[in-house]
Amino acid sequence: METKHPLPPFNKETAKQKVQMAEDAWNQKDPIKVSKAYTLDTEWRNRDQFINGRSEVQAFLANKWKKELDYKLKKELWAFKDNRIAVRFEYEYRNAEGQWFRAYGNENWEFDPNGLMQKRYASINDLEIRESDRKL
Repeated sequence: METKHPLPPFNKETAKQKVQMAEDAWNQKDPIKVSKAYTLDTEWRNRDQFINGRSEVQAFLANKWKKELDYKLKKELWAFKDNRIAVRFEYEYRNAEGQWFRAYGNENWEFDPNGLMQKRYASINDLEIRESDRKL
């Protein structure tokens, strides 16, 4: 059986560790590696999309990082309790035409007993920015 430490229930230290691990993995932009942090039957809501299972996660992320060039993400622990973590995040990217964006949002995560994420609900807003306004 797969296990992804740290395991729930989370305390402040282990919740922060889980958030940092997610940030590090997403910044590597490897859909296969990132997907291994999720249960086989994971459920996502990402903006207006509903994604179910690792294979859909992998396809979603591969497509995302083909379109969101020079992607850089920063996550911050917002709250935690038992097997749940809430984060706020921002990331920057440019599209194929060279327009830069900053995306802001919140995610609610729920983990199984083995530390794999069962549910991920993300609310995200994009803002066009000038390259000179980049922070990340």
